[in-house]
Amino acid sequence: MNRTWPGAAQKWKEALGRYQYALLVIAVGVVLLLLPAGGREGAEEAVPAQTEGTAFDLEAFEEKLARTLSQVEGAGQAQVVLTLDGGSRQVLARNQDREGDGGVSNTVVTVGKGSGQQEAVPIQTVAPQFRGALVVCPGGGDAQVRLKLIEAVSALTGLGADKISVCQGG
Repeated sequence: MNRTWPGAAQKWKEALGRYQYALLVIAVGVVLLLLPAGGREGAEEAVPAQTEGTAFDLEAFEEKLARTLSQVEGAGQAQVVLTLDGGSRQVLARNQDREGDGGVSNTVVTVGKGSGQQEAVPIQTVAPQFRGALVVCPGGGDAQVRLKLIEAVSALTGLGADKISVCQGG
C-alpha cells in the first residue's frame, strides 16, 4: 500500500529536507537556551569569599616580610613596622550614559542579590600605598646588611630608600 502525501504536506516535507541543517542548529540553540545556567548559585557565593581574600592584611604582610628579612645573612631576627597612606579601596563598575543635551551621566552598576538588596559590582581592589617602613634587627648596625634590607623592603613595597629606616635591635 503506497500512500501519497497531500499537496501541503508534500511541500512541508520538501522544505524540511532542504533546510534540515538550519533547523537542526535552531533546535540545538533552543535547547541550550532552555537549559539552566550551571553553577550560577555557587558562583554568586564565591564572589564574597574572593573579595574577602583580596582584602589587604597589613599585619600578615608585616609578618611575612619580617620572616623573609630574617633570612638575610647577618640580619638576625627582624621586626617590621609599615605605615600606610590610606586604606585599600575598590574600583566600581560604572555605566556612562550620554544625554540628549550633550551631558554625560555616570551611575554605579549594581546587581540584585534577592529580597530587594543591591550590591555594587567591583572591577578591582586597589591595595593601599605604603608611607614608610621600619626594620629592627640585631644586624641593623652593619652597613652591608642595612643596604640589603633597604633594597629588599624597597623591592617589596615600592618605597624609596628615604622612606625606609633600618635600626639595630637587641
